[in-house]
Amino acid sequence: VQLQASGGGLVQAGGSLRLSCAASGRAFSSYAMGWFRQAPGQEREFVAAISGIGSTYYTDSVKGRFTVSRDNAKNTVYLQMNSLKPEDTAVYSCAARGGEAANWSWEYDYWGQGTQVTVSS
Repeated sequence: VQLQASGGGLVQAGGSLRLSCAASGRAFSSYAMGWFRQAPGQEREFVAAISGIGSTYYTDSVKGRFTVSRDNAKNTVYLQMNSLKPEDTAVYSCAARGGEAANWSWEYDYWGQGTQVTVSS
């Protein structure tokens, strides 16, 4: 599975962005997909995940602001980010794993390149 993330950019606090992660390969619907982020000088952290059947999971800091979704017909997973805050600034990466969704990066087998999200105050 190859993953390609896109949609990052510079936005003011309170604004919105939608990240996309396009996957190549077969059986996309069988993969759980995760979004992670890494800010400068910090460790990679879990943001959100979605199972193959659409169950979703979020870290507490983004609940109510971010929404993860997937379109299995397009082999794409999305991360809609609303009410963005400066502390959301990071490189966001998507990842895939077979089986259930997970919130630890080491549980994911495939990674896309990151996309930079910068939120100005």
